[in-house]
Amino acid sequence: MRRHSDLSPGEWAVLALVAERPTHGWVVARALSADGEIGAAWTFPRALVYRALDTLLAAGLIEEKGVEEGTRGPQRTIVGCTRAGRARVRRWFAEPVEHVRDARSLLLLKLVFTRRAGLDARPLLLIQQVALIAIEEALAVRLAAAADETERLLAAFRLETTRAVVRFVDGLLVGDGR
Repeated sequence: MRRHSDLSPGEWAVLALVAERPTHGWVVARALSADGEIGAAWTFPRALVYRALDTLLAAGLIEEKGVEEGTRGPQRTIVGCTRAGRARVRRWFAEPVEHVRDARSLLLLKLVFTRRAGLDARPLLLIQQVALIAIEEALAVRLAAAADETERLLAAFRLETTRAVVRFVDGLLVGDGR
């Protein structure tokens, strides 16, 4: 069994959707499709949604709540979040991402789901801002000390990417909606 912290972005999205209210795989898959409610932030194929549901069931983060008759297909198993699953989602909402590369996936998903839940994202954004500034400072030092062109190129790219995410978070904190 995998640890809860080892969930993929798609598994987090599935867990967060199930935490909103009991549902079944088809509804989750539709929300995570390219034209679904969450699909603009994170797309997750239907087959992987069902695999994620199995993973989350095995981890004790969701549980079967019942069965619903399908209108054009087989019965649908309704799943809901366990107490442990809801607690884990709440903790996940409050944890900053560790790497800038995760801003496009995990940070954006957290922001989408906190807004859907009517929660204040400001605590997450403030913690994320501190983490990003530390990363930005370390990258500036790395860029200044780069020994060759390749190292300079990579450090400069990572620094500018980090600065872009810092601007994004700063914009959300001042409330301009960017």
